[in-house]
Amino acid sequence: MKLSLVITVFNEEESIKPLIEKICASLVNLNYEVIFVDDGSSDNTVKRINECSVKGIKLVRLNRNYGQTAAMTAGIDHASGDYIITLDGDLQNDPADIPEMLEKMKSEDCDVVAGWRKDRRDNILRTFPSAIANWFIRLFTGLKFRDYGCTLKIFKTDVARSLGLHGELHRYISILAHMQGAHIVQIPVTHHSRKFGKSKYGLGRTLKVVSDLMLMVFFQKFLRKPMHLFGTIGILSFIVGLIINVYLLWLKILGEDIWGRPILILGITLLLAGIQFITIGFIAELVSRAYFESQNRKTYRVKEVVIF
Repeated sequence: MKLSLVITVFNEEESIKPLIEKICASLVNLNYEVIFVDDGSSDNTVKRINECSVKGIKLVRLNRNYGQTAAMTAGIDHASGDYIITLDGDLQNDPADIPEMLEKMKSEDCDVVAGWRKDRRDNILRTFPSAIANWFIRLFTGLKFRDYGCTLKIFKTDVARSLGLHGELHRYISILAHMQGAHIVQIPVTHHSRKFGKSKYGLGRTLKVVSDLMLMVFFQKFLRKPMHLFGTIGILSFIVGLIINVYLLWLKILGEDIWGRPILILGITLLLAGIQFITIGFIAELVSRAYFESQNRKTYRVKEVVIF
């Protein structure tokens, strides 16, 4: 049995050496490889990885910053193990949890073991939006997890490679696996405070998270039956419009002037514009997925691969 640790890094030069030391100390007597995916770092991250040059380490350099989802996909594509393990490169995930997670996967014969940051060591600018997002995810998807955002996970390789990661969907990787019928188990894991560098996340990504959540709900509930979504909206819109028009017709019969009412024009315009924008977003995402998957195109470009 071989493990493939996929670690995406972006400007994490100070974390590389202690992370490798932790991995080596935690995975004694296990057959594993460590795949660092450098997502276009502008500091000395690549240099630090090259300096360590421990046997079993593979460096995949992307030619620019593509984002965590594309970097994670690159790591999964270059993995050769029976199990793929994803973890952050900022030392907040603890490699010492991996053996226990691996035992859980074997004992329950599950497809994915996900980490739950029971005692999360982040500030409120990260934990509060995360808590709101987790609540919405549980509400709309029906997947009852305590933590959807923990990167530390173990996958069977075939499950990891069938996820179809695009855009920024690494946040919802558990939901993607669940949609494909994977058996997922979640267990508590250690979470450390960030020691080096700066967090790449903040309140600015909240709108992206909400947008991706809308997309995930669409994929889970309406991908194979989109008319159930758009038809419902269309029918409701038609009924409301019919009621308004009947009301205006009645006012016209009574002799009132119904033209040029700004609030009516504004309301209808915003309603139609909102529906059109959401619909265009869904269609564009579907076109993007069809483009990449049907032609077997990648969402990233590798600059070089170094095997030590």
